[in-house]
Amino acid sequence: MSNTDMPDSDVTRNETRMPQVLYALYLAGLITANLTTLIGVVFAYVYRKDAAPWLQQHYRYLIRTFWIGLLYFCLVFTLSVLTVAGTLFGLLLAVWLGVRCVTGWLALRRGEPPARPGSWLW
Repeated sequence: MSNTDMPDSDVTRNETRMPQVLYALYLAGLITANLTTLIGVVFAYVYRKDAAPWLQQHYRYLIRTFWIGLLYFCLVFTLSVLTVAGTLFGLLLAVWLGVRCVTGWLALRRGEPPARPGSWLW
């Protein structure tokens, strides 16, 4: 990890509040049919350019979570139309989103960037 990736001592709690809210919106998307997830990705795009470098990694992680999740959702939807197994993959998709949001949020609370922001899994 380079010095530019390390959390800035000047980053205030208010600056980390938005990514925390976005992680919560993504998790709420499991209940609200992904409406809050869509709102969250819009805010992630808006806030990422003015954030500290390590917070930009969280916004990148959130944005990738949305787009990868959308791809996975399309695959799961297609499978659920074609077979019963698609429903089981839908549950795995919900677990994937939950784990990804919780691990990102925990890293944020520790003042660290996400462990692997470019990952397709966790």
